Amino acid sequence: MKLNEHFIVHTDDGETLLVPTAEAGFSGIVRGNRTLGAILDLLSSEVTEEEIIFALSDRYDADEGVIEQDVRTTLQKLRSIGAIDE
Repeated sequence: MKLNEHFIVHTDDGETLLVPTAEAGFSGIVRGNRTLGAILDLLSSEVTEEEIIFALSDRYDADEGVIEQDVRTTLQKLRSIGAIDE
């Protein structure tokens, strides 16, 4: 999977914004924290859900089950707005 090319990521002071272009088919802005930024960064190239979970487990000191659930929830939301190409 990979981030759809019609979405632009902007990160500033620990806040991440996912902004759709006119061609995205989604109208709105997604706001998130550094964790969302890390997930979107990983989605800049072809990646699997398991690779994202592994990378975040390596990066953050958190229970792997919590990370796994957060990644799944985030990916589900990104899919629902068409931000992920699979």
